[in-house]
Amino acid sequence: MVVGLLSVELHIGGARSLKEKRFVLGGLKQRLRGRFNVSVAEVEFQDLWQRAGLAVVAVGSSRAQVDRELAAVSAEIERLEPGLTARTEVEFIS
Repeated sequence: MVVGLLSVELHIGGARSLKEKRFVLGGLKQRLRGRFNVSVAEVEFQDLWQRAGLAVVAVGSSRAQVDRELAAVSAEIERLEPGLTARTEVEFIS
């Protein structure tokens, strides 16, 4: 069993309040959960309006499978919300 963690830092320049930020993140998290077999949570910068840190976790039988899934999630984030991704990092636990 392999566990993969995708850490994503987002810059939401158009957000003028935490409510606007939560609206963007809520839709994004719901779409990722619905399309991919992953868990998604906001884990950093909860009190900042224009910054967010998401953790996306996938579990699979091989590192290659989990890596492909997390790469697809990263690409989907960029497709759904172009220009918001400031940083991504992938870690594996086996």
